[in-house]
Amino acid sequence: MIQQAFFAQPNASEWIELSPGNTRRVLIHTPEMMQVEFGFEKGAIGALHSHPHIQVSYVAEGSFEVTIDGKTEIVGQGGSFIVPSGLVHGVVALEKGRLVDVFTPHRADFL
Repeated sequence: MIQQAFFAQPNASEWIELSPGNTRRVLIHTPEMMQVEFGFEKGAIGALHSHPHIQVSYVAEGSFEVTIDGKTEIVGQGGSFIVPSGLVHGVVALEKGRLVDVFTPHRADFL
């Protein structure tokens, strides 16, 4: 039987640099769900992409220009957005910031 982690402590996982100004770390996951933190320097881009997972994102710090399915809106600290399965989406960091994303099911490509 696989041991399930019920808790994730601060700094328990390592940051991975995705591109200059853009980092990611997986916080906690099960086969059904995953929580991931992304860090962005001002001007960093989360390029337009799509995936089969449902994604909900919380702006923990900063503000972002968020595009989902061709619609763009600025979402600031404390705001959230949801991306249904398969829709093209991306972000631009308008200032240094962090997003906390939850995916269902988990993103195997992040593990």
